[in-house]
Amino acid sequence: MNLILLTHDDLLSPTRALIRDARRLAHIREVHGANAGETYKVGLLNGNMGNGTLLRINETELELELDLTEEPPAALPLKLVLGLPRPKMLRRIFQTIATLGVKELHLINSYRVEKSYWQTPFLEPEAIHEQLVLGLEQGCDTRLPLVHLHKRFKPFVEDELPGIIANTTALVAHPYTDAECPRNINYALSLAVGPEGGFIAYEIDLLKKIGFDAVHLGRRIMRVETAIPYLLGRLF
Repeated sequence: MNLILLTHDDLLSPTRALIRDARRLAHIREVHGANAGETYKVGLLNGNMGNGTLLRINETELELELDLTEEPPAALPLKLVLGLPRPKMLRRIFQTIATLGVKELHLINSYRVEKSYWQTPFLEPEAIHEQLVLGLEQGCDTRLPLVHLHKRFKPFVEDELPGIIANTTALVAHPYTDAECPRNINYALSLAVGPEGGFIAYEIDLLKKIGFDAVHLGRRIMRVETAIPYLLGRLF
């Protein structure tokens, strides 16, 4: 926890906060070794960041004096479209995109996404929120990403995706193309990444039809959880 992330429910006033939940309290007490008078990096969910001075702490609660005057880090100019990965990858991916500054994630169905994946409890709103918060705490950010679920590939791509990618450059990661993925871009981007095994040819063709260009990452084939941070580090 590089950032103590507060919610509006924690606020006693604009300059005071009271934390009572077990996870944050245990981390601050045991990892930070908190003592009254010490100052920590603090942020308000979807709000400003700054400092929090510890006024008091005991077994059940702690109180902070707040000075939240800093803007959070700039978001990546990116809309990420991702074939739903295996459930055991989901928590890590949610944390990763929040840490790296992605603010819009569309999880989609595709031929290689097993139907059972959509039944995982990791897609429950509370479970998604929990992992995104952990990612924000790690990356020292406060702005919560928006996660959208789309269970039908063709209707989403044909009816919704053109509006989503409007006014952006649209790329799809695909190993079987001649075009190399760009580096260090300075424009708004929509990026599509397939599930394990990638998009099939029909899906690539449909994405191309609405304006996506296919790009490769080199000769190595990566797992989704590896490809995402690799892509974002290369692109931005």
